[in-house]
Amino acid sequence: MVKKTFKFIVTGGEATGGPPIGPALGPLGINVMMVVNKINEVTAVYKGVKVPVEVTVDTDTKEFTVKLGSLSTYAHITQTLGLEKGSSDPKREFVGNLTFDQVVEIAKKKWDDLLAATLKGAVKEILGSCLSMGITVDGKPVKEVLRLIDEGAYDDKLKEE
Repeated sequence: MVKKTFKFIVTGGEATGGPPIGPALGPLGINVMMVVNKINEVTAVYKGVKVPVEVTVDTDTKEFTVKLGSLSTYAHITQTLGLEKGSSDPKREFVGNLTFDQVVEIAKKKWDDLLAATLKGAVKEILGSCLSMGITVDGKPVKEVLRLIDEGAYDDKLKEE
C-alpha cells in the first residue's frame, strides 16, 4: 500500500480537472473528476477564496481523501468582510471594518497556526494583519484597539475557555 499526498491551492468551490490537479493525479489512474468534485464539496463554504487542500491517494486501491488546510489570516479576513483584497494604502485608505468579536473568532480558528501562547497574543497577531490590510476594528484604527487591549478594555472578551 503506497499513499501519495498532494497539496494544492484552489479557489473555494471552483477547482477543475486542469492544472495543477489533473496533471498531478492523472498519472495515478484515479478518476480526477471525482477528486475535483470532492474538493469543491469540501471548499464550497469558502467560495471565491484561495484555500489549501491536501489530497491523499492510495495508489493500490485508488481511494482518496481530501482534507482542507488552514486558511491564511488574510483569507479569513477577506472572506469575513466579503472583500476581494486589502487596501493598497492601508495607512490612509480603509477598506473594511471587523467587530472585535469577529477578530477573536478568527484568532480562535487560526490559533494552532500562530506563534501566540494566549488568546490575547493570537488576537494581536490577527490585528497585525488587519493593520497591514487597511481594516478597522469596531470603527477604530488598529493601533487604538491594540492600546485598549493593553489597557485591559477587552479583557472580558479575551478569557480563555
